[in-house]
Amino acid sequence: METTYPSLSELFVFLNTTLTQISIYYSHIPGSGILIKYIKNSHQDDPFRTILELLLVFFAIIYLFTNKYRTVNKLIELTPQEVEELVDEWQPEPLVPQLSDDDIKEFDKIPIINGPQGSRVKLINGKSLLNISSFDFLGLLSYESTKEKTIKTLREYGVGSCGPPGFYGTIDVHTEFERKISEFLGTEDTILYSQGFSTINSAIPSFCKRGDIIVADEGCNFSIQKGLQISRSIIKWYKHNNMEDLERVLRKIKDEDIETGRRLTRRFIVSEGLFANYGDITPLPKLIELKKKFKYRLILDESLSFGTLGKRGTGLTDYFDIDPNDVDMIVGSMCYSLGSSGGFCSGSFEITEHQRISGPAYCYSASLPAMLAVAATESLKLLKQNPGLPLALKYNTALFKQLLNNIKYLLLNGSQDSPVIHLRIDEEIVRVGDISDKEKCLQDVVDEATNNGILLTRAKYNRSQELFNIEPSIRICINASFTKKEIEKVASVIKNAAAKVLRNRVH
Repeated sequence: METTYPSLSELFVFLNTTLTQISIYYSHIPGSGILIKYIKNSHQDDPFRTILELLLVFFAIIYLFTNKYRTVNKLIELTPQEVEELVDEWQPEPLVPQLSDDDIKEFDKIPIINGPQGSRVKLINGKSLLNISSFDFLGLLSYESTKEKTIKTLREYGVGSCGPPGFYGTIDVHTEFERKISEFLGTEDTILYSQGFSTINSAIPSFCKRGDIIVADEGCNFSIQKGLQISRSIIKWYKHNNMEDLERVLRKIKDEDIETGRRLTRRFIVSEGLFANYGDITPLPKLIELKKKFKYRLILDESLSFGTLGKRGTGLTDYFDIDPNDVDMIVGSMCYSLGSSGGFCSGSFEITEHQRISGPAYCYSASLPAMLAVAATESLKLLKQNPGLPLALKYNTALFKQLLNNIKYLLLNGSQDSPVIHLRIDEEIVRVGDISDKEKCLQDVVDEATNNGILLTRAKYNRSQELFNIEPSIRICINASFTKKEIEKVASVIKNAAAKVLRNRVH
């Protein structure tokens, strides 16, 4: 029996009729015409996209009709006795780490001040000390006019703002400080932060994102390090205060861009003006020269240099006689020379406005209490009215370094005009062990100086999170209000204390 097959023409007629019927039925569906037009245009412009979408539709259909795999969660039932045993065995982790014997001894020795902070303080035992450990470089904490205005503001505005600056936390005293600091620095605009520590580590991630490149000094402080980590940018380090190494790093990045064809991203150089961990001053003219040469933006932390360097105390731009607009972002803390709290970032109007909508510490923190903003404004006013304060600080710094220049057993670290000085053990003369042993020796020097009327402090670091090793030191902060006799006394006591503690450790 022979099987008869339809002719080819009959087959084409059948397919044509079927497709026509399907097309008629499909055209009655709302929106079908738009979908057909989309598919045709998609196929015409990008056939690969059409194939990919068909595969995704095919996968969705398979996933929709496939049996789902489910696991049955069976809980292990424990008897009441087993539960009690587990509860008895569980030990919660301590909220704070256990103090070592050395930590306990150090805490017991910490002097407790009775009364306000300042360059001259009194302990609870009635003993008076010269405070050479305070960041109140200009002595503005002791001005009665600041205290009176702060008390008046407290009674008028209350304690806190109870709101972020971008919502209802900004009031007239905040905008007044921003305007005054911009006028003082010679910048276009300023943004006010409520915490000094979080100012720089909020300003950096406001502009630097994943894929951007930041070239930073290895000696940058802990706050800058945290800002660099938060930004998730590519971080390149150059040797501390070494402009030749900075140029080498910048040139290497440029060569890598050419070799790899890497796309152009935002580029920043980050440095401190006056380094907190070393007491030296960054060569700003060379920084600006390299920034312009390699087309980078410069973020400069002037927390310690503001109020202490330059004829007017405006920081490095004043010290080196440089246009402040050559620095893209000038960041400062109000916790030091201004004797208040909070921080600021000055620059162009675009720089500050961008931070008002993208700065983490600005958007998600309550604004600075009004009384602290007024205290900073008043300190700024006093700095303008007393132009001799930075000069007095410079004189006291030079005198102290001259008197301490030939100190035995310790090395004097810091730039010539820097009021921040670090004393580190001279290992060529003194026999010491590891970091803990060095810290113990320096703490003994601090304690001896305290017993003789000078309040000193060791520089403290969170070594578990610091990115680079920092040698232990005694940190000294010169004050403009000290007299010549007081400076001479400070230098003499430190010399004698170092000799008494370290003479038995000579090689």
